[in-house]
Amino acid sequence: MRLRALLETDALGLRLLGGEHELDRSVRGVMTTDLRDPSRYLTGGELVLTGLAWRRDAADSEPFVRILAGAGVAGLAAGEAELGEIPGDLIEACERHRLPIFAVDETVAFATITEYVVRQVSGERAGDLAAVVDRHRRLMTSGPAGGGPDVVLDLLGSDLDLHAWVLSPTGRQIAGAGEPLPGQVSATLAGHHLAATRTGRRGPHRATVDGIAYSLFPIRNTGRGAAPASRDVRDSVLSDWLLAVEADASDWPAARLDLLQGVTQLIAVERDRRDAARTVRRRLAQEVLELVQTGAAPTEIAARLRVAAPVLLPGLGTAPHWQVVVARVEWGAEGGTGGPGTSGIAGGPVAQALLEEILVDPAVTGPDSADRIAVAHAGDEAVALVPLPAHAVPSADGADGTEADGTAGATTAKEDPALHADALLAAVRAPLSAGLADDGRLTLGVSAAVHSPEGLRGALEEARHARRVAAARPGRVCAAGHHELASHVLLLPFVPDDVRRAFTARLLDPLRDYDRRHRAELIPTLEAFLDCDGSWTRCAARLHLHVNTLRYRVGRIEQLTGRDLSRLEDKLDFFLALRMS
Repeated sequence: MRLRALLETDALGLRLLGGEHELDRSVRGVMTTDLRDPSRYLTGGELVLTGLAWRRDAADSEPFVRILAGAGVAGLAAGEAELGEIPGDLIEACERHRLPIFAVDETVAFATITEYVVRQVSGERAGDLAAVVDRHRRLMTSGPAGGGPDVVLDLLGSDLDLHAWVLSPTGRQIAGAGEPLPGQVSATLAGHHLAATRTGRRGPHRATVDGIAYSLFPIRNTGRGAAPASRDVRDSVLSDWLLAVEADASDWPAARLDLLQGVTQLIAVERDRRDAARTVRRRLAQEVLELVQTGAAPTEIAARLRVAAPVLLPGLGTAPHWQVVVARVEWGAEGGTGGPGTSGIAGGPVAQALLEEILVDPAVTGPDSADRIAVAHAGDEAVALVPLPAHAVPSADGADGTEADGTAGATTAKEDPALHADALLAAVRAPLSAGLADDGRLTLGVSAAVHSPEGLRGALEEARHARRVAAARPGRVCAAGHHELASHVLLLPFVPDDVRRAFTARLLDPLRDYDRRHRAELIPTLEAFLDCDGSWTRCAARLHLHVNTLRYRVGRIEQLTGRDLSRLEDKLDFFLALRMS
């Protein structure tokens, strides 16, 4: 906006005192100051408002105006409330430095002028930015655009002072301008967005984290050529990106909301482009999966992997080891009733998109860090083939990265790149649980690493068994790894429910009843005793009890159950009962 426009606005109460030939200067902001030297806070183009508290005598005017002119401000507006009229020495100094000067009527608050200028300048910047966004959209729909979403997010920051980030449904940062969001904050925002989306509320959604307000805009392509929108939000809730803006959009004018919607459309086009780029990797993974499931010869699988190597293994250089990860997303009937899988929603594509996201290191920002991940789906199940550099996988001599003689091997636990079930879900469990709400479940299983195509069929079955172990656990998001298949953990999920209830009731119900009546804490004592391998001294120290008190409690457990905790068989029965309860 121009200085002339301010002078022509009667409500602002401005009166021109000098500089009538400079009224076409652009105003890019407003600043109120009574500092003698406000230069550190000036960037140029401001209308400076002052109450003249900095002026003690006529000699102060010249240096003050010289500082403003040197900073390139658009003009000076001085209030009449303090001195009644604007001193002539200040007007003369402004004329010498060709700086327009206005008097502000004492009945007009500086806040009124500030609000008016900010509103006008923001509206003009939004209009300019909208034109840039529209031009960028046309570029992206007709061909690759340089910079992608980061370019538009930079414009939001520089022109509208809006800090914004593009986040995945797990909270991983895909694009952003300036400092990245802390991981915990982005995960919390993603959880807020998923929970609000599941309720059916339209965006933007408001969230406050650590006292900072954010507005969360869903990113979906609703323009020409976009896929038809699903009638059930669960089809896409776990795969859609979101735009997080550090601002409260609840009182924004329609023009600014429309601008942000245009930005989300622009980012959605880029999301669709990147999804299309994954098509080749998905198809190759599908072909390998079909060969493995149908029992094809290892030589045929190896040949297919060699053909796929340039796409699936960019930069690895050597034949890798492989791990297989299986994921399944199941939904109950609409409204949360019914068992898993009764909703009619195809879980395979949802699990495929989700697994592609989960397998990306959450500490890695940017959209292209999943280039080595190939995920196929069949039915409600998604299967990922994840390559690991062959030299980086612990050898058979030392599963923990040590050689058979106990010396340190080439790979330490810290350097081990193999996937671990719990670690995969640690950073994403909270946001995904919000998206799954009370009618969805994600279960995931991870195989051990195999060194050749011959091992892929076994790795696939191992990952599927691990996923079934995870499915038998409580919780919305569960995982299990191959190491759990060599212990009792593999057997427990498949014990029939009636057998499980009868077994645990026979051993543990007498103790629970006694604890309820006497507050004796026999169950916690039993758990600690078994966890300490039957060591009286270690268990007493853990529970902060005298050994004689511990012996009394164990004796009471044996008396109530008719078991002997010095016998291995009875210890094992109690251990399994606690695990199944």
